[in-house]
Amino acid sequence: MEHTAILENGRVVTIRSILPEDMNLSFAFFKALPEEDRKYLRRDVTRYSVVRRRIELVERGRMHILIALAGGEIVADGTLELANHGWGDNIAEIRLIIARPWQRHGLGTKMARELFMLAAEHRVDRVVVRMMRPQKGARHIFRKLGFQDEFVLPKHVRDQSGEWQDMVIMRCNLEDLWQDMEGMTSERDWVLHR
Repeated sequence: MEHTAILENGRVVTIRSILPEDMNLSFAFFKALPEEDRKYLRRDVTRYSVVRRRIELVERGRMHILIALAGGEIVADGTLELANHGWGDNIAEIRLIIARPWQRHGLGTKMARELFMLAAEHRVDRVVVRMMRPQKGARHIFRKLGFQDEFVLPKHVRDQSGEWQDMVIMRCNLEDLWQDMEGMTSERDWVLHR
């Protein structure tokens, strides 16, 4: 899977699945994120071993990672993690981070759309996102995509600096999501990359 996407500002990115040879690019992407953005990530991605572990999980089929590339660098990273156990068989979680210069131009929506297509391929019925309360921009994107706040767990998780934060859990039924997303992207936004 590889697409060329045209963003709202006319810039072009290539969205594709991550490959093992992208490990150094992935590490460079996470290291370049401002500390404020990394603060709310689940794992300390400034450690090479953590980035390597993510790619190993992809190779084992336990998660899918999509990246957006521009100028030979990763500018966005999105993850689809399938629950694959008992009650959660038809549930997946997505995580998404966009480099600051690439935010507010529709890249988050395009990345999310590709993650939802992957979820549909895996017969996922519901998609969940978990984030910390200060991640207002991310919550805005997911609300725009049809997600609704399900729960807020006060002081439930620690951020990378060790401070307790409220965790917000948002959920969307995939069928409802497709209906909401139909009008968000036009055919001219996507060009199949050969």
